[in-house]
Order: sequence, then C-alpha cells, then structure tokens
Amino acid sequence: MDSHKLFSVTSPLKLFFLASIPGAISMLASALYQTIDGVFVGRFLGSTAFAAVNLAMPFVIINFSLADLIGVGASVPISINLGRKNEKEASNIFTCACIMIIIAGILIGVLLYASAPALISLMGASGTFAELAVSYLRVYAICSPLTTIVYAMDNFLRICGFIRGSMFLNILMSVLSGVLEFLFLGVLDFDVWGAALATCMGMMICAVLAMVPFIRGRALLRFVHPRFHISMARQIVACGSPNFLNNIAGRITSILLNAILVRIGGELAVSVYGVLMYTEGFIQPLLYGMCDSLQPAVGYNLGAGRLSRVRAIEKCCFIASAVVSLLSALIMTLVPAQITLLFIPDADSAAVSMTVGALRLFALTYVTRWFSFATQSFMLAIEKPREASVISVSTALVFPILLILLLWPLGLTGIWLNFAGTSVLAAFLSMFVLWRLRKELMGEDVYPEHPDDQEGILKM
Repeated sequence: MDSHKLFSVTSPLKLFFLASIPGAISMLASALYQTIDGVFVGRFLGSTAFAAVNLAMPFVIINFSLADLIGVGASVPISINLGRKNEKEASNIFTCACIMIIIAGILIGVLLYASAPALISLMGASGTFAELAVSYLRVYAICSPLTTIVYAMDNFLRICGFIRGSMFLNILMSVLSGVLEFLFLGVLDFDVWGAALATCMGMMICAVLAMVPFIRGRALLRFVHPRFHISMARQIVACGSPNFLNNIAGRITSILLNAILVRIGGELAVSVYGVLMYTEGFIQPLLYGMCDSLQPAVGYNLGAGRLSRVRAIEKCCFIASAVVSLLSALIMTLVPAQITLLFIPDADSAAVSMTVGALRLFALTYVTRWFSFATQSFMLAIEKPREASVISVSTALVFPILLILLLWPLGLTGIWLNFAGTSVLAAFLSMFVLWRLRKELMGEDVYPEHPDDQEGILKM
C-alpha cells in the first residue's frame, strides 16, 4: 500500500492492525530465534557455554547500538519529511544514514575484536568460561560492518509501506539463523562461535535482500548522491539518542549485574539471569514491534499537522502494550519451571528452585513496564528526544543502580526484584512527562498550505 495513503487516510484502528501486527510478528520471529538460540546453546554445548553467551551478550548489543542510533534517528525525520511532501530530503537522509551505519560498524567491530579478552576478563570470568565468551563476541565484531544495518533497513522498509515485506524478511532471518545454528552446533559440532556465526550469516543475507527495493528504485526512498550537513546529523543524533542511550545504559547495567552475579552466585546465578534475559527477549520485541512500527505513521501525521490522528494512533499503542505485558506476566507466573527447563535442561533441583523464584519476581516487572515503554516510543515519534532520553536512561541505568544499592541486603533476591522496582519508578516518571506535555499533546489540528508553514508544529 502507498505510504502516503496508509498513514494519512486509513482509520487509526485499521492502521494499527495493518502496521503493528506485522511489526509484532516480525519482532516475534526475532524473539523466537533468540529463544531458540538459547535453547540450542544450552542443549548442545552445556551450561558453561550458555553462561558465556550471556556474559558476552551486553557487548554484542553495544555492537549494534550506533547502527540503532542512526537507523532509528533517521527514521523520524524521514517520516516527517515525507509527511511534508519533501521526498528529496527524505531520500538524502536515508542514503546518508546507510553510509554512516556501515562506517560505524567497521569502527565498533575493530574496537570490540581488539578489546574482547580484556572486557571479558574485567567481568571476572576466567578459563574456559572466558575463552568461550571471547570467541562468541569476536565473531560478531568481525561481521559487524555487514550485519548492523539489517535492523535499520527494516525501519526504512516500513516507512516505504513494505510492511509485509519487512515482516517476511524478519521471519526469513530467524529461520535462516535457526537452521544454520542447528547445522553448526547439532551436526557439525562447532563450538559456541558457531552460534554467533549462524546469526551473523542470517543477518547478512537478509541485509542484502532488504537493499533490493531501494537499489531497483521500487521504493519511495531512493539511494541518491549524499549531501551531508550538520543540521541533518544533529537531527539524526537527537532522534536516535533515546534508543542509543537505552542500549548503552542497559548494557552497562547488564555488565554490572553480571559482574555482581559472577562474584556472589557464580555461573549458576549468571545462567538464571540469562533465563530472565531470554524471557525478556521474547516479550520486549513484541512491545517494540508494535510501538516502533507505528512511529512512521505518527511522524507522518505530525509533519502533516494532524494531532488528533497522532493521539488516536498512540491510544491503540498504549492499550495493546498493556495487554501484551499483562499476559506475559501471567504466563511467567504460571509456568516458571517449564521456562527454566527450556533453557537449562540439565538443571538440578537447586537451579530450578532459584530460577523459578527469580522468574516469579521478574514477572512483576510487566505489570507496569508497558506504560513507560509506550510513553518513550511516543516521545521519540513526536520529536521529543529529551523526554524520551530521560525515560530511557532512568529505566535502563539510573533506577537499576539505585535499586542495587537499596536492595543489596536482600542478596540475589534483591537483584531479581530490581527489574520490577525499576518498572514502577519508570511508570511514575512517564506519568510526570505526559502531565508536563499535556497542553501540547492536546493541541488542535493544523493544516498548513505549504511545507515551510509546518515548522511551528515540529517545535511543539
């Protein structure tokens, strides 16, 4: 469907189903692969490899953080420019963003490859545990220039109206990665680096396929002769900063928690934390898929001055996020033992007991997590990067570190409660942000005759 017609004419509820359901399915496919990845590593390579993957994972995500900053940051001004019918500048931002992502992938890849042994050692790991984590991380570092762009291309496809195409591409990436990982680990008996290689190969293949509509000129956005300018770079960085800061801050928190867990609970505690993160890796993409897939529509209507339509779209986003979160909390509470044995099949009774208790405390997180998540996405979509960044950094770093200190006397129980406590604090912060912006968010629709007249809208 043409993106202009999709974003400006389709009813908000229908738009929600047309955009967010494929987006959620796309992220669900990714989440299922991440879950399968954990299952394959745990079953084929054992608990030490499973713990090593979780120890390295924060650095793997950092590897994608700059690409995410550029991809998400470019998507907002691209959508707004399309809403203002300025397709030439939208294509220029798209082209510049792709170049910036590839350069960032090379730089971060080199840095991570060189520093991997020191980073893992600083986490307190040693021996085989450390060697497995280093080898896993270095594969991602080597492949970084060709893999980090894949998620940005997913955003660009959705902006151009290729919503189902984006969904099928994500499903293909998960299927390819899963099949290759089974082949590498289950048939060829590769070590843990084979799991990383399988994922990277799936990403690289799909990144190339995602380029096809843009190269062939079949998309609304096109590759053009790039014109870099300071205002464009500043806008990309500003709009991408909330996601970037969330990635960096969240990984700093994960690194800190892993270091604490290694020292007070050993490999078992790290494995339990890994189960929590793999479980979150199933829920978080669903929320992200629904909210992120609506951002182009929100940005487009903001650029067109249709604020009532922006509010209607976001109402759907908040309601759907609440439903997904509460159902997830219920499932974690009802079947924690089954979730535990899915990832740690050889767990003894002590390991099962610890993980079940941790999962039930972790489930409380999703009673309120949906509200801050949807609010942060809303702030980003309407070009409120400062407010989105405050929610992001507070949720990913400030509140968790504060609660580590406050809950320290509770030991491991305090660590498991940290997530739920953070979620509650983030919900209150989000309420405050929305209250502060209530007059701007409830403004009247504006329908300027010329694109230049819309500058006032963007400063709201």
